Amino acid sequence: MAQTYEDLEVWKRACRIAVYVYQSFDRKQPWGLQDQMQRSAVSIASNIAEGYERTTKDFIRFLTIAKGSAAELRTQALIAGKVNELKSEQAKHIADEAKVLSKMLQSLIQYRSTQIRESAEDYAFSPGDGSLRTSSGDKPEQS
Repeated sequence: MAQTYEDLEVWKRACRIAVYVYQSFDRKQPWGLQDQMQRSAVSIASNIAEGYERTTKDFIRFLTIAKGSAAELRTQALIAGKVNELKSEQAKHIADEAKVLSKMLQSLIQYRSTQIRESAEDYAFSPGDGSLRTSSGDKPEQS
């Protein structure tokens, strides 16, 4: 298990693609498709980091936002390649990386969601006395 978000391979990969996007443009424009792609790319890594520092439930929500940013980046890369804002091989690389990131994020979302379900299944509310009970019927230990 990762100790910090910096240990997550998906975060490392998201940072690498953000740097690649910034370095891929010949001319610097503070608006338009270039700016939008840079924002989308940075958003992927940023949402992973921000979500990691919150609760598991929030982390899943932020991973979902990062996944949406990956889809945006992929779409923008394809468009940038078609309108010659990027060389076709650059656009393809960005789109391919965004697709891989999306799959990695989906796997992490599913893994964390399973952890929440399993944790919730360990405890049940007892309507008889209003107490919380473990799956074996015992009251959980209090510290």
